Amino acid sequence: MLRIERVEGYHDLGRFIHVPWTIYADDPHWVPPLKLERRLHLSRHNPFFEHAEWAAWVAYRGRSPVGRITAQVDRLSLERYNDATGAFGMIESEDNRDTFIALFDAAEQWLRERGMKRVRGPFNLSINDECGLLVDGFDSAPSVMMGHAPAYYADHVAACGYEKAVDVFAYRMHPDYPLTPTMEKIIERSNRIRKGSFSLRSLRRDDMNNEIEILRDIFNEAWEKNWCFVPFTQAEFRELGTLLKSFVDVDFIKIGELDGKPISFIVCLPNINEFIGDLNGHLLPFGWLKLLRRIKTSHPKTVRVPLMGIRQEYQRGLTGSGISLAMIHAIKAPVLKYDATEVEMGWILEDNKSMCKIIEAIGGVVAKRYRMYEKPLVPAT
Repeated sequence: MLRIERVEGYHDLGRFIHVPWTIYADDPHWVPPLKLERRLHLSRHNPFFEHAEWAAWVAYRGRSPVGRITAQVDRLSLERYNDATGAFGMIESEDNRDTFIALFDAAEQWLRERGMKRVRGPFNLSINDECGLLVDGFDSAPSVMMGHAPAYYADHVAACGYEKAVDVFAYRMHPDYPLTPTMEKIIERSNRIRKGSFSLRSLRRDDMNNEIEILRDIFNEAWEKNWCFVPFTQAEFRELGTLLKSFVDVDFIKIGELDGKPISFIVCLPNINEFIGDLNGHLLPFGWLKLLRRIKTSHPKTVRVPLMGIRQEYQRGLTGSGISLAMIHAIKAPVLKYDATEVEMGWILEDNKSMCKIIEAIGGVVAKRYRMYEKPLVPAT
């Protein structure tokens, strides 16, 4: 018999976190997340909860957990769009239509009780976190901070009344791509923006707080008009800064400046998923030693570019293309120095045609497609 139980307390949260281990037991491409990191992400210490509330449920068949889901209401999103829209996330389930329906019913009812008239997702937990449901590209492991899902999820989600809102792409390419003469001319144009002096520099680790604030300021302006954009708070970006400071070489982060004024940036992350897959989610008792040794003595063979931004004034036309190419090209040498053999760039909105063309021009191929869904919430009768 199927039942849905609200997550309440430490032990319930542990069962919620562990659900994917059942779903992906036979999936060779799934990468088990670190359970400690998942607990921290879902704890009161996550700065997302300074402006959002959430709830979570686990589906049980008998005594066995067979699915899970979350629901979130983000005050910053509501203030920005005034659209009475909440979110679902972290959906995992056995291949059973009734289980999906029961999980979504629980999440949607919770959202209705808080006055929501529409639901979008999956956001895990925010649009600035891992988001989207994998709908194409099941034959390879996900990169760091990207999701995975069985192929049957999309059909069940659609059967629950959800429709596509937008797709996003994850491109993959070899880092040692050639630049055509045309690309070189476009980059050269970016060096003569409005007769100013444009240059790219690495992150300054000795001024980390200010550097992180520069990245946040550019990101929030650059992405402001993107689908469902919600700005990063200072606390959220500081948390991201801790990750960058701890695990990322400063040459993997470039800031573009025009006459000394920061106008663009790019962030490249080592694909830490390569190092944690065989830990099965455990850092204790010896998993942390294995991870630390791997980080200190070797480098992942793949990297991911999760963040890139250009101030709106410089985004359009050849200027924007030139800055984009210049930033991507600036991380080429550091990535090759690490002996990386593959770069993932994403996610990229499907309607961002200019960026898609740039990535494809340097050899990028869509490796994975993720889908965001939405559904109107009909009042319960």
